[in-house]
Amino acid sequence: MNWLSFSQDSYLVAFFLFCIGFISFVYTVAGRKMKTKDPAAHERKWGKISFSITFIGFIAQLAYFITRWIGGGHIPVSNMYEFMSFLAMMIVGAYVVIFFIYRSYVMGVFALPLTVLIMAYASVFPSEVQPLIPQLDSIWLKIHVTLAAAGEAFFAIGFVAGLMYLIRTARWDDPSAKLAQRSLEVIMVLIMIIVGFIAVVFGYRAADYELAIEQKVETVDNQGQINSTIETIMYKMPPLIAPYQGELKEDQHLLGVKLPLMEAPKWMEGAQAGRKLNTVIWSIVSGLLLYGLVRLLIRKPIAKAIQPLLHGLDPEDLDEISYRANAIGFPVFTLGGLIFAMIWAQIAWSRFWAWDPKEVWALITWLFYSAYLHLRLSRGYIGAKSSWLSVIGFIIVMFTLLGVNLIISGLHSYAGV
Repeated sequence: MNWLSFSQDSYLVAFFLFCIGFISFVYTVAGRKMKTKDPAAHERKWGKISFSITFIGFIAQLAYFITRWIGGGHIPVSNMYEFMSFLAMMIVGAYVVIFFIYRSYVMGVFALPLTVLIMAYASVFPSEVQPLIPQLDSIWLKIHVTLAAAGEAFFAIGFVAGLMYLIRTARWDDPSAKLAQRSLEVIMVLIMIIVGFIAVVFGYRAADYELAIEQKVETVDNQGQINSTIETIMYKMPPLIAPYQGELKEDQHLLGVKLPLMEAPKWMEGAQAGRKLNTVIWSIVSGLLLYGLVRLLIRKPIAKAIQPLLHGLDPEDLDEISYRANAIGFPVFTLGGLIFAMIWAQIAWSRFWAWDPKEVWALITWLFYSAYLHLRLSRGYIGAKSSWLSVIGFIIVMFTLLGVNLIISGLHSYAGV
């Protein structure tokens, strides 16, 4: 049996089931606004159908994980594609746990799009099974990465519930709430940037776009002599940023307009630094254009357009779900993201801490959620304050997972773009 082929098929099945489940959850929630004879019965019926579709999708994603493990010969969490796919699976798993506690159908309206977005983002990266580098061939890899992802998955559910609380309680007719309104739209813009990045990558991939840029690389040998070599860097998107001392052999045009080309600064002289910066710029530009298009179509803030879906929900329940999810995720992340990670680092590199960018941001994540729990339990931060901390905390998590790989080089760059 071709386990890897079966694995990819299971992944696609899970992806489409989550898309269908999201649409079904929207119909479930929208039933409260429809002129049905019994809105409660409509919600119960379609809520069960929606959750069943989601749960089957979770089983399909679990099948992907197990069969890829069998076919690849090692746990599939060793590169960006595998880790983000695993994180998506854990987010659905965390939602399933929270659902059995709180029976919240509307959570699926927000949890599933996040899952689909992460699965689509994972598909941007090469999906081929890669052999493990020696440092990754350890039981501590399994413990460290799986627990870290599980903790982050519960943080994601905390983020979803916190964002729902903020949208549900937003006062759009109150001039004194302008800061909260604008902050919510900033969150929408960030989401659109990720969506725009995925759309641009898949668009240029479908067009089979590829461009080589030659970069002059200078190295110093043991005798102190400077040697110059030419390295070829392949761009998958039209270059707006060339590598430091990089040279483009031909002009690039987009819709008949010549694209401006800037050189990356000297401090970004790594072989892939210019390409990564180019990716970040394309993500921001495409995300802003997408956000502007959506705003033009709906003619109101995106968060305001979403708010009617949440009418009838108890904000206190959303606040409680957000807190409980973060409270579950924190000890799990502490074990996986810090303690077991340091044990693995000591075994793999003979030091438990090296101030690598990923390590630093994992520590920042832990400190932030430590502060969140302290403020929640000791200072009475509930409601909007607690929800904003949940949202900001998950933004830090996503920067640790995505931003560090795209912008900063380090020991964890094997998981990057």
